[in-house]
Amino acid sequence: MTWEAFHRRGEVLRRVIEVANERCDGRLPNDVAGVDAVFTDDVDLLGALQLRWHTALAGQIEASLADQPIDLPGAVVAAWRVTAADLPGVRAILDAHGEQPTSPEVAHVMETASAKERQMLALMAGLASRLDLDEQAARRGERLEREARAGVRLAAIDVPQPRGFLERLKAALAA
Repeated sequence: MTWEAFHRRGEVLRRVIEVANERCDGRLPNDVAGVDAVFTDDVDLLGALQLRWHTALAGQIEASLADQPIDLPGAVVAAWRVTAADLPGVRAILDAHGEQPTSPEVAHVMETASAKERQMLALMAGLASRLDLDEQAARRGERLEREARAGVRLAAIDVPQPRGFLERLKAALAA
């Protein structure tokens, strides 16, 4: 992949995430300009969204553990909730495709990603070790995920879009 293609893919993915978060309907935003040019199929796009979710979740867990080093499971649950609030559309897409996969390949990708995520949750919460990242660790992580989901409603986030050049510049500098 060339440098230009890599950055084009990143730009399209950012727009896909924006649209997903606006809609929060669990459907892949295949209508976003450039999706067909930079993603080979739905599995490729789902994989990119899964990676974005996983990366955001891992970063949020690290930050949460730094703030709350005593209650590890509580910090992991809080981090999952913050990530779900930050990426509600992405979470809705991953949930929808995990519950009703559109193909056997999608089912396999979603099952594998879900198991790995749950193992990470258990590991970061101190409920598993790197030596026993197995089905039992995934079950422990699943319990943490269920706790995190309790009372969490994924909804579109209302982010006012800057209108003029000066407002866009201020928003970019603030980010």
